[in-house]
Amino acid sequence: MNKLFFSIILLTMSLYATAQEKFNLPDIIERAKSMSPRAKQAETRKENLYWQYRLFKSNYNPQLVLSGNLPGITRAVEAINQPQGGSIFINNQASLSDLSLGFSQPITLTGGEISVNSGIGRSTFTIPDASGEDVFSKTWSSNVFNIRLVQPIFGFNDLKWDKKIEPLRYEESKKGFVEDMELISRTAVELYFDYLGAQVDLQVAEFNLSNNDTIYNIEKGRYNIGTTSKDKLLQVELQFLQSKQQVASANLALQTARLGLNSFTGLSVEQYVLDLPEETPEFDINLDKALQYARANRSDYVEFSRRRMEADREVARAKAQRFQVNLIASFGQNGGDSTFVSAYETLSDRQTANITLSVPILTWGRNEARLKTALANKQLTDYTLTQDEQNFDQEVITLVSRIDVLRIQLDIAKKSDEVAQERYQVAQNRYLIGKIDITNLNIALEQKDSSKRSYVRALRDFWTAYYDLRRLTLYDFLNNQLLYREE
Repeated sequence: MNKLFFSIILLTMSLYATAQEKFNLPDIIERAKSMSPRAKQAETRKENLYWQYRLFKSNYNPQLVLSGNLPGITRAVEAINQPQGGSIFINNQASLSDLSLGFSQPITLTGGEISVNSGIGRSTFTIPDASGEDVFSKTWSSNVFNIRLVQPIFGFNDLKWDKKIEPLRYEESKKGFVEDMELISRTAVELYFDYLGAQVDLQVAEFNLSNNDTIYNIEKGRYNIGTTSKDKLLQVELQFLQSKQQVASANLALQTARLGLNSFTGLSVEQYVLDLPEETPEFDINLDKALQYARANRSDYVEFSRRRMEADREVARAKAQRFQVNLIASFGQNGGDSTFVSAYETLSDRQTANITLSVPILTWGRNEARLKTALANKQLTDYTLTQDEQNFDQEVITLVSRIDVLRIQLDIAKKSDEVAQERYQVAQNRYLIGKIDITNLNIALEQKDSSKRSYVRALRDFWTAYYDLRRLTLYDFLNNQLLYREE
């Protein structure tokens, strides 16, 4: 009878599971990485940082610019100086327009800029003559070409420093995206085992309810024939009622876990079961290799390099701000006349060159304070990053050691679960034939349930640690392949 009872229970649970959709751990992880809102956010951040990098690269390319002023009309009373001295006020009407086309090219090595421009301008104006009649006048100005150089001397070169820093920032963002995906995987593992734990709790609670119902009926029969006491019957009845309460609580916990998993992964299925990932992967983790992968692949180490370089940049900026000297030079040809054609016939050279400077004489220690602050920040950054590197290495070392321990604990938990299940079967059979009392049966029941939950927790700890290691090293130790590859 006992074997028949357990066969019916197992058959019912099997049919119930078959009627629902099943998912395993890789299914849920892939859904989270492709469909979850957090994955969409990571994709958007990656695209945003890509276009920021494209914007940075465009700063080093030549720019072709068309600029000009559409005809602007001015009408006002203005003072006109007279040859014999004094001024007269007349009503002046004027129209001005110009158009130019030019290239500009930043000079990365020196931080300057060179540009080439060509343009045409037209102006018309109407003023009254001595007799009071309006006289219309029109002139054209031509700028055949003009080459202009603006070069800071001993100044801060943003272009040079950006060319060192921005590629690191972009590399950091690409590796950060892979880390985001691994963090999503890790979160999916946690939510998977939240649901799986609630699912196992419900299965255990339903099994115990059915089992306690049978035991309660057996005790009632024994009480009726006088082979058991009222106290034992009440104890079994109380246990039966508690089983009902545990089923209700387990159902609520399962619904809560389902909402969390569905919300994160984008699942729209209301009823499903998750497989217990009992087949754990076998792989070796060499500590030196793990540290090597972490240092080569993680965005943290790129960030460390970037932050050091940014600190050096601020020191260079502070030194350059002590004084400013700029060289500005231009050469070109231009002309002007009353007609468009004649404005290009008679041309003259146009050259300009000047050096501007700004040297603070009395700053009350401002320049020195600025430089000392930058140097102190650089030193603080060096100390901080050295500590961060040590902490990062320690995290990898601790995690590799922890995975080895977790694997051992998992094997023990699995064996303990098998032993506890078998012990309960033996205890139940002995109880049915009257060899042990209900107290000893309850002890075996508690150990069975506790061992099952411990096994699920051990699986959870192992898989979360494994995906933590993947995130820290960006390396898949199971398939022996890098998770980050240069595009």
